Amino acid sequence: MLPKRTCVALFYTLAALHCSNGQATNEKRSRAVWYRARDYHNGVGLSDAELQELSALAGDLDQFKTLLRPIMVPRIVGTQGHADVRRHLVDTMQNLKWDVQEDAFDDHTPSGRKTFTNVIATLNPSAPRQLVLACHYDSKIDDRGDFIGATDSAVPCAMLLHLATQLHTSLETQKKENADLTLQFIFFDGEEAFVRWTKSDSLYGSRNMAAKLHNQLYPPGNSDKTNHLQRMDLLVLLDLIGTEDVTFYNYFKDTERWYARMVSYEMRLDALNLLNPRKPMFKTQSMLSSGIQDDHIPFLRRGVPVLHLIPVPFPSVWHTLRDDARALHYPTIDNFNRILFAFTADYLHLLL
Repeated sequence: MLPKRTCVALFYTLAALHCSNGQATNEKRSRAVWYRARDYHNGVGLSDAELQELSALAGDLDQFKTLLRPIMVPRIVGTQGHADVRRHLVDTMQNLKWDVQEDAFDDHTPSGRKTFTNVIATLNPSAPRQLVLACHYDSKIDDRGDFIGATDSAVPCAMLLHLATQLHTSLETQKKENADLTLQFIFFDGEEAFVRWTKSDSLYGSRNMAAKLHNQLYPPGNSDKTNHLQRMDLLVLLDLIGTEDVTFYNYFKDTERWYARMVSYEMRLDALNLLNPRKPMFKTQSMLSSGIQDDHIPFLRRGVPVLHLIPVPFPSVWHTLRDDARALHYPTIDNFNRILFAFTADYLHLLL
């Protein structure tokens, strides 16, 4: 019997051959192979031994804290702290040999015209499909003092850097294989409002990026009018993570099966005694009318499947000056890292 990963690769090869009936079917074949693939894509499944290996990689808290430390500063758009954190994100991902784009644009705000810069890091830009992990790196303005935004969203940023660093070998192997599916990180800028959260004073980076990608054809000039947004298999958005008092729910029906895998991996890791003792974070219930406004909204409205990893209720330190290093609970952060590593390896069919 062929290994499961070999069977998956063979499936895609046969699908492509089946559709290749001459030049006239090239675009339809392309659409069937990459655009529709997200509809029937499944995780490869992980053995107990693979979960143990992933857990060991994820559990390097010293390395995680090293990546987190430079982000634990006020990151208001246009300030030196904001620029320094962006450079930390860019340098870390470039040192790992990812393709990194700094997508800068100007927009009007209640505080005047501002320059925003989304950071987009892609493991293999030539792959047509992308598993996207995302968070925002800016922090809010607070007249009461310096707002650090440890959970909002320094910790999520560090989680992505930690994953890319610790899974570097496996990710490089997948990159060399030039698979149809790759991993992409988006660090959104301008998520926070300058004055008061409105449709125009919030989500500056994600609104700009979603509109831009929607208007760019992929592949260039194709008659199906497919665009770069349709390259996103799944957008996994992390926010407000880092405190002990977190519970997650499924918020969208069409990605319920992927949320269920988060639940499953938490249960399996716990059964293997690979998690720090605590109540389950990932609840089996759905909350399909959460109404939460976040960077996923511009993408969701354009048809991108979304898995939103944000706790409900929000942490008690949300949008207060207490959202700093004192609020962080590293056993919970460690558990989340281990679950995220398992989910990512499962989705990408990584060889460990």
